[in-house]
Amino acid sequence: MLELNPGLIIWTIITFALLIFILAKVAWKPLVGALEERENGIREALSQAENARKEAERLIAENKKAFDKANETTSQILKEGRELAEKMKNDIVDKARESANLMMNQAKEEISREKELALNSLKNEVADLAIFATEKILGQVLDKEAQKKYLDKTLEQLPRN
Repeated sequence: MLELNPGLIIWTIITFALLIFILAKVAWKPLVGALEERENGIREALSQAENARKEAERLIAENKKAFDKANETTSQILKEGRELAEKMKNDIVDKARESANLMMNQAKEEISREKELALNSLKNEVADLAIFATEKILGQVLDKEAQKKYLDKTLEQLPRN
């Protein structure tokens, strides 16, 4: 059944060696080159992906810093706005108080002047009436200057209310 043929074995080994030699010269280099090229492409893609990841992390960190700075700036602007509004409110209230106090003082002075004028006018009218009544009662004209002094003295003794 199975016979060993030494010539066939030798020719099979020679053919196999020749095939290996031809494949090594013709097909092996392109196969190895293609595999190395693919390996380099994969390495390059991994390197680019790593660089892109690092760049993305850097951009995320920069954006976070910019966002934090914007929040801080916004907070500062709002704080300054509140302080300015509070200051303006206080200024307006102070000016209103000053204006009200000034108006009250002016009104008090005006009332005091009017009161003084009314008292003087009333005093003169009373003096004139008293002189007139005295003249009518006595039936004679008295010295107006003496009568006026006496009346002024009497009116000064009266309470001012």
